[in-house]
Amino acid sequence: MSRWRSRTCCLRSSFSMLPDHAVMQPLRLRDLHVPHHDSRHEHRHVCRHVAARRIIAGKWGCNSGQACISPDYIITTKDFVSQLVNIMSVELEKFFGKEPLQSKELSSIINAHHFNRLVKLLDDGQVSGKIVCGGERDVSNLKIAPTIILDVSRDSIMMDEEIFGPILPIITVDKIEECFGVINGKEKPLAAYLFTNNKKLEEKFVANISAGGMIINDTILHFIEPGLPFGGVGESGMGAYHGKFSFDAFSHKKPVLKRSFAIDLSARYPPYTPGKRRFLSAVVQGNLLDIFRSLGSCW
Repeated sequence: MSRWRSRTCCLRSSFSMLPDHAVMQPLRLRDLHVPHHDSRHEHRHVCRHVAARRIIAGKWGCNSGQACISPDYIITTKDFVSQLVNIMSVELEKFFGKEPLQSKELSSIINAHHFNRLVKLLDDGQVSGKIVCGGERDVSNLKIAPTIILDVSRDSIMMDEEIFGPILPIITVDKIEECFGVINGKEKPLAAYLFTNNKKLEEKFVANISAGGMIINDTILHFIEPGLPFGGVGESGMGAYHGKFSFDAFSHKKPVLKRSFAIDLSARYPPYTPGKRRFLSAVVQGNLLDIFRSLGSCW
C-alpha cells in the first residue's frame, strides 16, 4: 500500500453529490417553482440544507478536511450548482460565522508545511479565479477559511492529488450520468458519498463505482459504525478493520487436511503417461465426466 487515495498521506476520499427529492432527478435540487406552502417544496428545501450540512460536517467539521474520509470534491449538475453554492455558503456562515478565521470551531492546519502547500493550491492560476466562497487565510494561526471552488480544471494540481484541507472543488456536468465516467476515470477512492432519493441512481452508483466504502445521503459515518468493515480498495488501501473485521484482518486462518492411507492413486506419481495426464488435467479442471472417462487409463 504505497499511497492511499482519499487524501491522508494520500487517501482520496469521496465524491459528494446532491439529490432532487421532488422530481427524482439524480443529484439535482432544482426548484419546482411551486408555492412555499406546498409540503413537497418545504421537504425538498429541508433536504437540500440537510445534505449541505452533512457535506460541511464531513469536510470542515472533520478537522478542516484533514481526514482521509473527508469529501474531496463534489460532482453536481450545471443547472443546480448555483443553488448548491448559495445553500452551502448560508450553512457555512451559520457554523463558522461571518469571520470564519476568528471561529474557534474552525481547525487549524496541522503545520506550516501543509499550510503553505494548501496556499499554493489556492494560488494556482487555474484555481485562484474560481473561488466562489472563502479563500481567506491567516498565516499566524495556520487557518484557511472554508473554501469552495467552482469548475476547477480537471487536470489541475488540485484535482490530481489529495487536498487534505479545507478546500472543496465542485465539478459540474450536463447530465448526472456523466459522473460515473468522472469517478471511474480516477483512482479508486477510500469513500464515495451519494445524495439522492432516486433508487435507480443509488443502485447504479453502488453497482458501478468501486470504493473502499459508501454512504447514501450522508458522509463519514461509516467510519464510526463498528458493524461495517472500514478499508480501501486498489490505491486507497487493502483489507479492512473494525470490530470482528479487525480480528479477522490480523488473524491467520491455518488450514489442516487429514487423509487416510486407504486410497492412493498412482496417477499422481511418475512416470506421467498420457492416461495419467488426461486424468490429472480433468481433476484440475473439475470435469467430473472426463475424470470418470480417464480413470481406466490412469493406472
